[in-house]
Amino acid sequence: MKKLLSLLLALALALSVLGAAVAEDKSVNIGVTSTLTTLNPLAVDNTIVVKYAVSLVFLPLVELNAELEFVPQLAKSITTEDNLTFTITLQDNACWSDGEPVTASDVAFTLAIGADPVSANIALPLYAVEGTDDDGFIASGEKEISGVKVIDEKTLTVTTKWPTALYTFENNFGRYLFTVPEHVLKDVPREDLLTYAWLSKADVINGPYFITEADLQHYVHYQANPNCFLGEAKIKYLNFNVVNAAQMLSGLKSGEIDLVQPTMGSIPVEDYGAVRALTNVTTVDSTPITNESIFINTANVDLRIRQALLYGMDRQTMFDALLQGNGELVDGFLVPASPYFSKDLGLTPYDPEKAAALIAEAKADGARTDLVWYVNANETTWGQAVEYFAAMFEEIGLKIEIRTVNLDNLIEVANNCEHDILSVEYTYEPVDPYTDVAWLLGGEGSWTNYGNDEVGEALALSQALTDVDAIIAQYLIVDRIMQRDVAMISGWVLGTLGVKSNRLLNAAPNVYGTFLNVVDWDIQ
Repeated sequence: MKKLLSLLLALALALSVLGAAVAEDKSVNIGVTSTLTTLNPLAVDNTIVVKYAVSLVFLPLVELNAELEFVPQLAKSITTEDNLTFTITLQDNACWSDGEPVTASDVAFTLAIGADPVSANIALPLYAVEGTDDDGFIASGEKEISGVKVIDEKTLTVTTKWPTALYTFENNFGRYLFTVPEHVLKDVPREDLLTYAWLSKADVINGPYFITEADLQHYVHYQANPNCFLGEAKIKYLNFNVVNAAQMLSGLKSGEIDLVQPTMGSIPVEDYGAVRALTNVTTVDSTPITNESIFINTANVDLRIRQALLYGMDRQTMFDALLQGNGELVDGFLVPASPYFSKDLGLTPYDPEKAAALIAEAKADGARTDLVWYVNANETTWGQAVEYFAAMFEEIGLKIEIRTVNLDNLIEVANNCEHDILSVEYTYEPVDPYTDVAWLLGGEGSWTNYGNDEVGEALALSQALTDVDAIIAQYLIVDRIMQRDVAMISGWVLGTLGVKSNRLLNAAPNVYGTFLNVVDWDIQ
């Protein structure tokens, strides 16, 4: 009996040690279908996967939750009384992982780096901040922006050059400014910061996770920050794994993927039924907000050809055949989930005869009728639609060459305006359509090369007004002009699928807010 008791005690001890090891090695894998361009918080672009990958390490000031409300992260609040001067108040207990407090000076320091021409942050519209030039720059080497004032350790103000809606400021600066530690980086030459290796694997952070290893084409590995002021994450190890969209189903089935966030991981629509049928996962049908946007380079493509593209796409047939009800059809930029969407816009009807007549007229005047259309390789369902559209257009006199490329190449083509047409899933923030619309219709150098005074006036008014109906009227002007001048066409608005493993507790994959409670995630 003594020997048996000893054996049982030894076994119990071994099991307790094993249990501790298992608990210590908690790991969650997040499947994403786009490669990353950077992990440097000062070089963040506007791709969602980069934003979320960085925000686990360096928190944004605020973030959107699933109800489309801005909620605190590094900042306790952002307020304004005149839509010109914005007061940012940081969380009282916000601190760096080395114990130093996160201060208003850290935020001002980060903004000044973003406005220096040698270290400019393309994701921040600093041209709107008082004290910067038309391109958003200060003189190289300047230590501060005159429109940014530090009030005390936890408070600063930012003054803009023109009226800016609070929701636009919160979206532009609140969600995309990733504050870095002044006490660590103050002596690093600014011209070195965008390529400074430390920033992509920082050991002084304010977020819940450190990056331990990364290959931008394949993965990012994280380890919990035990000193995070939001609390130490229960999941010690977190991984972003880049997979092909076609591999999502098998990865979820095998348990190799624990979570798919709808805007970072694209599951082919044809796999939705099979994913929903899996017994080891829970699926979430997200609100349709991701717009399959078709951007037309108006400098290359005649107006009549652009109009023919809109009239000649049988979007309804493709939507019914390929999306099977997972989304909506709209014209223009705004989606029904936006508080500024108007049903008065209506949908342009499919009219192939009108499209053919426009093509023939343009061709007679010497306009180009052979175009190149760039498509994101990960959007397989949309790729099928584009092949169908191209075949239909060839029958009425328009020849389209389809070039399928990965997302980072597509963005490079768009930024260099090398396209005639390009399409990509684009999420216009429903609470802040202004930011993307103003940029995409920003004239020469934008993805559309399109500018229009009436559009500019409507967008400017949307920022100065506070009445919702009045704001809706301004965005309706913009979308109606798009129906006329066709710099952008909405292919469809996709209702994407979020998925989580049933072993993962307290996580709710959604278009917004998925990572707000990441410190509370746990494994069953």
